Amino acid sequence: MELGIALGLIALLLVVLASSLWIGLALLSVAWFAMAFLSSRPVGDSMVLTIWGSTSSWTLTALPLFLWMGEILFRSKLSESMFKGLAPWLNGIPGRLLHVNVVGSTIFAAVSGSSAATCATIGKITLPELEKRGYPENMSIGTLAGASTLGLLIPPSIIMIVYGVAANVSIAKLFIAGVIPGLLLACLFSGYIVIWALRNPDKVPPADAPTSFLNKLYESRHLIPVVALIGVVLGSIYSGLATATEAAAFGVAGSLALSAIERSLSWQAFKEGLIGACKVYCMIGLILAGASFLTLAMGFVGLPRQVAEFIGALQLSPFMLIVCLTLFFIVLGCFLDGISMVVLTMAVLLPTVQAAGLDLIWFGIFIVLVVEMAQITPPVGFNLFVLQGLTKLQITTIAKHAMPLFFIMVAAVLMTYFFQDIVLWLPRQMGA
Repeated sequence: MELGIALGLIALLLVVLASSLWIGLALLSVAWFAMAFLSSRPVGDSMVLTIWGSTSSWTLTALPLFLWMGEILFRSKLSESMFKGLAPWLNGIPGRLLHVNVVGSTIFAAVSGSSAATCATIGKITLPELEKRGYPENMSIGTLAGASTLGLLIPPSIIMIVYGVAANVSIAKLFIAGVIPGLLLACLFSGYIVIWALRNPDKVPPADAPTSFLNKLYESRHLIPVVALIGVVLGSIYSGLATATEAAAFGVAGSLALSAIERSLSWQAFKEGLIGACKVYCMIGLILAGASFLTLAMGFVGLPRQVAEFIGALQLSPFMLIVCLTLFFIVLGCFLDGISMVVLTMAVLLPTVQAAGLDLIWFGIFIVLVVEMAQITPPVGFNLFVLQGLTKLQITTIAKHAMPLFFIMVAAVLMTYFFQDIVLWLPRQMGA
């Protein structure tokens, strides 16, 4: 009986989501229905207490601050400086300036925390330059679509903060654990570009005029502000001098200071950045509030226990469990954004994951990887939407260009499963 009620609520949720109602309101409405008609607990008290508890967490304060930092960088000239600093060093590598998509996304990911922000910022810088220089459209767009997902994996990461709050694990540990997998994935993306370039030398435009080593060093001065900001944010976390929330505040102060020094952020851009960060955080906060209330309602009707018992009855090995969860999240990512996926599923999945003996820090990085894959799967891949706005191409065309990078992410998931020290070694070494 409980399973039938739970499945009915899931069906109701899918119907409400399909109606184009805001995701947060859809979650709240289904949760209210479940509490009102399937539970004897006062629905008003439950809703107020749950929403307050989910949105008043001090840990969650890092989220709007990192969003604001990304908005500041997006609207200032600091991001444009990266192309000038990176381009001279990449001319001699097979694939040449296509690597700017990967290296630029890796650097910007370390100060933005958002896949969409990384995609929009790097795309506005690199796509016009690559098109002007004659690089193939499919490679320019495909490599940007894949590389910009590093905004979720390389710390600081918004999705890691959400997972850390949902799973009650250390956000600092998650940040540290994401470093090596993020750099590994960046190397895999660059390796793909190198292989493609060696197989298609006629499609790679000629290199720019060679410059001396000293000139390259001189151009690298454009990288100093962003690298310094990365050092402040991540260094304060890893050294133990600051929590993730305090580091986010340092990041906002640092980005404002650098923008002021370079005089690259107008008062209008400052206001737009603050409003943009508030809008995104309000969206995320509403989703978190709705998901928390729905999690409570699902607990009253027994869904987490039913799902855990069902998965346990299948007697899956840890590897098969990960395979099934990967497929599950890829399908789920076709309909929901990454944050909604995490907050909706963690209460149900975490007991099963712990019973399978999987480390919750490792599982957090796994979740980030599969959410990254969902960013470039239609019809609700956020990076695809961003690229559609930048290029005016069809979603299906962009998804086709990004497909090779999707399979590289699948390979990264397998690598982190069979060699879990890729994720866990650095936290152990740093005593986190």
